[in-house]
This record gives sequence, structure tokens and C-alpha cells, in this order.
Amino acid sequence: MLQSYSMIFDGHLLKRGFWLYVWDIKGPTSRHVYVGRTGDTSSPHASSPFNRIGQHLDTRPKARGNALGRQLRRAGIMCEQCTFEMVAVGPIFPEQATMEEHVPVRDHLAALERAVADELRQRGYVVLGTHPRLGSLDGAVLGQILALLDPKFPVITGFNESHSNGRNLSGTR
Repeated sequence: MLQSYSMIFDGHLLKRGFWLYVWDIKGPTSRHVYVGRTGDTSSPHASSPFNRIGQHLDTRPKARGNALGRQLRRAGIMCEQCTFEMVAVGPIFPEQATMEEHVPVRDHLAALERAVADELRQRGYVVLGTHPRLGSLDGAVLGQILALLDPKFPVITGFNESHSNGRNLSGTR
């Protein structure tokens, strides 16, 4: 029997640049989050979050850029059985013209990505993937990002407060 599904998205998600995003992935018996960013490591391009959606879930054998799909498969989760919600913040920085200009901005965003992933883990979320420590962390920008994410990703009810060191998502005690 045929089924119908719907997708709604904001056109702002089509804008290229350096974005940070968090996927909230709910499976039949699980919930995971995935923190990512736009800004290629091998070229001076920074795509839109909308473009990353298809890349992340590309199931072709030779697909590249499908880190989220690979992480879900490693966790034994079938993408087709999940619901996905992406919260994207940005563009935090514009796309850069050269690789020399691109690298410091990319690394700066990587530090923000790592800090958000660490914070979500402290809140009790199962965060997929690894997030290397690149670049210096801008606390002011991190505070703005976390303030936007805080309503969507509160401390998980029942999560042991000692694991989170008493911090809320905005980084305050």
C-alpha cells in the first residue's frame, strides 16, 4: 500500500556558509543526537545545512560525507525507521574565498562543534561520532549557540545531576 510523508523546511537552510547543526534522531527504541558543521576539510567550500542532509544519509556504497548514516549503522539503527529533526544555527561565518582563509574559520567552528557535543553529553544525550579539538573556542559565540539550543535540548529528565556537573546548556551553573 502506498504511503505519503511530508517534509517542511525553512528556506534559510539553503544559504551556504559555516553552520553548526544538531540532529535529534529518534528510533523505535532509541534516541541519539549528532553534532556537525558545514565547512569542508579538503576544499574551501562551506555548504548549506540542507545540502548536508542528503549527504549525511546517502546510502550508496561509495558515498562520501555520510558520517551520520555510518554512525547510525554502527549503532545498529536503520535510518528508515527513524525520525530526524535538525536544528541548524547560522550561518555563523560566511563561506571563504580561498583555502588559506577557510582553514582558520573551519577550525574555529570545529572547536564550537566539540564544545556543543561535550555539553550535550553532559546533559545526558547519546552523542554519535567524534569531534576533534581544532581551533580556539570563542566563549561568546558558544554562549549564543547554546542559548538557541537550550530549549530543544534540556537536561534529560532523570539524568544523574552529578554527571552534568550542575551545568545547564547555556554553560552557567
